[in-house]
Formats: sequence, C-alpha cells, structure tokens
Amino acid sequence: MATLAKAPRSVLAEVGIMIIDDQRTMRAIVRTLLTESGFTEVQEAEDGEEALAMLESPDHPVPSVIICDLHMERMDGMQFCNALRRHKWTKIAEIPVIMLTGDSDRFMHEVAQQVGAVRVLTKPISAPALAAEVARTIGFQG
Repeated sequence: MATLAKAPRSVLAEVGIMIIDDQRTMRAIVRTLLTESGFTEVQEAEDGEEALAMLESPDHPVPSVIICDLHMERMDGMQFCNALRRHKWTKIAEIPVIMLTGDSDRFMHEVAQQVGAVRVLTKPISAPALAAEVARTIGFQG
C-alpha cells in the first residue's frame, strides 16, 4: 500500500467523501480539514435521511467514504449506519463510515462500530489526523 504522504494530489482529489452533519459550521470545518489534505471531491448532507436520498439518486456519485456525525436530528449517525448496512444495493451498503463525534463515551463508540462504523473519532480532530484515518479507510497507509 502507498502512504498518504506519497499519494499524488490528483489521486486524493479523486477520492469521493460525503460529510453528514446537522451543523453547517461543522460540515464546513470538516470540508476545510479534508481540502487542506488534498481531498476535493466532498459532498455534504444535513442528516442521514438526506444522505440516503442522495446515495439512492442514480445521478449521484457513490463516495469512497462517509464521515458522519453521531448525534443529529431526524436520523442520527447510528440510524444512518444501520440503514446503510441493510441497504438493498451492495455498492451503497459497503461504503465505509467514519463516525466523527464530540461524544467521548466509549460505550457509544462501541455501539457505533457494532452497527457498522469502521472507525469512531472524537472531535476536535486535526487535518492530518482526519486525512490519515480517511487514507487508512480507503487503503492507503497513514
């Protein structure tokens, strides 16, 4: 596997990432952290319901990874991850989800992983740390 530091910016620019967070400010912060590291194909959704609708649209590109908040209105991160893993379309059901939360409760982190999150990260997080987690999730060593 290649390392993130050695990955050409053009490769990182092609990695599709979806951010799901009900706070616009937090989506903007995560987008900035990702673009600082070279990821430019970033989509946003306000909650799990909006994200699922976007993913189910035939014209919508399927992201390589999803970064999702744990606590949101309408459909939270746990409900979203559960719905995603049970989705009838394999290409959607297998998208890796990184849960990004301000909740440091280890039990909540374990439950999030049990419903299908590949990693659970606690806010705040730096651009290099987030990029390393995304890279690991998509197959680059961080």
